[in-house]
Amino acid sequence: MTSADLVVIGAGQSGLATAYAAARRGLKPLVLDASSGPGGSWPSYYDSLTLFSPARFSALPGRMFPGDPDRYPHRDEVVDYLAAYTASFDADVWFGSRVEQVTADGNGFTVAVTGGAPVRAPAVVAASGGFGAPYRAELPGLEVFPGTVLHSGEYRNADAFAGARILVVGGGNSAVQIAVELAAVASVTLTTRGPLRFQRQHILGRDFHWWLARTGLDTSRWGPRLIPGSVSVIDDGRYRAAIAAGRPDHQPLFDRLDGDRVMWADGTSERVDVVLLATGYRPNLPYLAGTGALDSDGRPLHAGGLSTTVPGLGFVGLERQRSFASATLRGAGRDAAFVLDGLLRRSGRHVAAAR
Repeated sequence: MTSADLVVIGAGQSGLATAYAAARRGLKPLVLDASSGPGGSWPSYYDSLTLFSPARFSALPGRMFPGDPDRYPHRDEVVDYLAAYTASFDADVWFGSRVEQVTADGNGFTVAVTGGAPVRAPAVVAASGGFGAPYRAELPGLEVFPGTVLHSGEYRNADAFAGARILVVGGGNSAVQIAVELAAVASVTLTTRGPLRFQRQHILGRDFHWWLARTGLDTSRWGPRLIPGSVSVIDDGRYRAAIAAGRPDHQPLFDRLDGDRVMWADGTSERVDVVLLATGYRPNLPYLAGTGALDSDGRPLHAGGLSTTVPGLGFVGLERQRSFASATLRGAGRDAAFVLDGLLRRSGRHVAAAR
């Protein structure tokens, strides 16, 4: 059996930020990840994904994003950055190590790993992220729709969809970005429950994220309470213009699917080839089943990332965990530091000054 000061589950941005914070506090963390290599969820995202925040606001603690700090990095640049980050500090990272079960026994945790020896640790941080379990909305008729149904997490590029009739369900950044990309080769409708909301990417010559940082709203715990619900689509003008031009067009959510036809609220219908669900994700924490750490829907019971039911357990990488920036590259480091300090205080151990 292997032992560690701390087990971090997940080697994506949240897990790496947690390992970095742990090392800065004098701990020797062990990071377990089911993937074959670094990058977390990023290598599986669609090819054209581009960050909506500039490089200067998209870095983890201790390592700036290389290149022009005002550019908007692409997916592969983020993957390369995370690979370099993994190699840049002293952390024990085990790839190809899927966590099957975490068991708490009052004296710490036993972490069962597929094909390997169990690991013992006094504390565990679940950082497998909020992007490992695609959420498939329950839409009338979807279960018997004979066409192609895929989640945005399965979408890579538009090559296979030329000439198709496509519905993209969802009104977030990814939904709009994918719908506009597909509309270049296919007939696409973006369909949402409510109105689309846009946020200008630049205000008075500054990126939106500069204003978030300057006002403190990005890191304030009051931010998610002041502006609940989904985040507006960050736009430099191209997406609003594309939708206004009908490429793609935008419609309220359809009533139902009937076979291969979509039934709209106005009584019209048409044949559809593809339904793409850009409906978000849910926390991916099956290994905590039976610990009492999750509610009946599988969501973690926590306050700011510290478990309210299982001492010694923390979470990093949950959407709006502590602020707007939670679950992003720019927010993972702050959340990780908060959770590590909280775990150390609760254990009665001295919180070492971050070197």
